[in-house]
Amino acid sequence: MKVLVPVKRVVDFNVKIRVKPDNSGVDLANVKMAINPFDEISVEAAVRLKEAGQATEVVAVSIGPAKAEETLRSALAMGADRAILIETDDTVEPLAVAKILKCVADTEKPGLIIVGKQAIDDDSNQTGQMLAALLGWAQATFASKIELGDQKAAVTREVDGGLQTIEVKLPAVVTTDLRLNEPRYASLPNIMKAKKKPIEKRIAADLGVATAPRLKVLKTEEPATRKAGIKVTSVGELIEKLRSEAGVL
Repeated sequence: MKVLVPVKRVVDFNVKIRVKPDNSGVDLANVKMAINPFDEISVEAAVRLKEAGQATEVVAVSIGPAKAEETLRSALAMGADRAILIETDDTVEPLAVAKILKCVADTEKPGLIIVGKQAIDDDSNQTGQMLAALLGWAQATFASKIELGDQKAAVTREVDGGLQTIEVKLPAVVTTDLRLNEPRYASLPNIMKAKKKPIEKRIAADLGVATAPRLKVLKTEEPATRKAGIKVTSVGELIEKLRSEAGVL
């Protein structure tokens, strides 16, 4: 069974985000970029399935500029077999991403698509669900455990009340949560091998999907600085401040 894993190039989660002086967006100049952490978990899940003999091939796919090739090479170094780059310079929104991934799935014909539940730059949490709807496949979101059986998958997912285990028929789309696994560190030999592996490149415009953003960012600003707390001397003073100053009572 082939497993398809979308990966996104985002600002490294260790980097402190800076807003452009004109508030038009996030300043990406000279900023370290990396694979989206949830997508890294997806790659690890797919590679483990292959190591367990439940998958035959892991294909990583990324949508973005030519520099996204670095993200794909990170996936290859972790154990992915092939990589596909869908090139576009547009800021691609979740619906367009889902449509492009559907085109890729139609040609690659995977038995399972493992998607990070969200990207840490826009936090949309939409692509996996939209992709499943476009393909007409079963979906299981927020997975913390995946077990494959005979043409089906048992997925333990995180919900508000705790854990829920559902069974879906394959092919299916599964979105990963943080507790699914801990991604491995790519070894130096694998990193060197990944640099030599060919990456299949396609142009997003050739797929017939409109990638131009439909949303316009009016303003981007940093969150307000948190105010220092105060100490109260009694419960009565606390209640009075909550009533008169905070206005919550």
